[in-house]
Amino acid sequence: MASIKQNLSTQPLPDFRNAGVMLRSLLGVNLLALVAALVQSDGVTDSVQRYIDMAVWVQPLLLFDLTVLALLGNALRRCPVWVARALVLLLAVGSALLWSHLWRLLGFDDGGWQRLLRAGLLGGLAAGSLLSYFALRASALSPALAEARLQSLTARIRPHFLFNSLNAVISLIRLEPRRAESALEELAELFRALMRDHRELVPLAAEIALCRQYLNLEKLRLGERLNVEWELADLPPDLEVPPLLVQPLLENAVYHGIEPAETRGTIRIRVTRNGDELHIDLANPCGGPAEHSRGNHMALDNIRERLALYYDLEARIDTGLVVLTDGRLEYRVRIVLPCRVRSL
Repeated sequence: MASIKQNLSTQPLPDFRNAGVMLRSLLGVNLLALVAALVQSDGVTDSVQRYIDMAVWVQPLLLFDLTVLALLGNALRRCPVWVARALVLLLAVGSALLWSHLWRLLGFDDGGWQRLLRAGLLGGLAAGSLLSYFALRASALSPALAEARLQSLTARIRPHFLFNSLNAVISLIRLEPRRAESALEELAELFRALMRDHRELVPLAAEIALCRQYLNLEKLRLGERLNVEWELADLPPDLEVPPLLVQPLLENAVYHGIEPAETRGTIRIRVTRNGDELHIDLANPCGGPAEHSRGNHMALDNIRERLALYYDLEARIDTGLVVLTDGRLEYRVRIVLPCRVRSL
């Protein structure tokens, strides 16, 4: 199962399919080329020309290596860490030697075997530097992961929800004992999910089921005031998402959008797949800008941080108030993340 633990120091090899890893690799190698050009040059003009010459040589080689590493991503993660690192270094050295030899055959470089040796050495040093950087970055993210996990365990369910749910169940015990029993089972399942290890990705179907359980409990006390509309389409059964991704947003929607209103309110949840992206859209009524300025940012900041830990630059969360045609305000949240399926 895919896990956020791939970012920890115990598994420091980066995911080369990740856009953030690719971008940092490109920036890192070009920065090394710039430093080398500045060291070897006699002036600003000479340094610019040297950097351009290096960039023309480096860019195709780097793109080739990143493509190969992205294609071999699953195989590398199944290897021991030291084996995967060694394979990355061997790829960098071997591709640099072959690329330098190709340039010599094409007549762009007339250097001898010393140039080939230097090209392989520089390729290995660049790859080693990047691997060290990603390992240090993974270690630096570990405290943030611990803090995000702590917040997920302690701040996902507000105390008033627990008390209100228990009071609603108590009121049903004599009149509808079976419904009360079902509600207690859903409440127990909800809290069981909250206490799981949140580093593991979970099936999207499980996250949606958890949200339905939460909304069923809120429906007990809010009754007809709470209306929910679901739209689910084109969702593969093995799709995985971070845990507790949607439920905190629904809790905000109920707390800020449904409870303060005197009339019936509708929460809309839309989950669709758009190519290689998963789109999660949530909308709820809102009394005004101030209504969503109180206590709403903790859940959003938590989700935003966890998305960054899981997906780096490949995921985002957007929020905003929208004025409807009838003048009412609606608060909308959109989460976009890459589609990840359960690995065998």
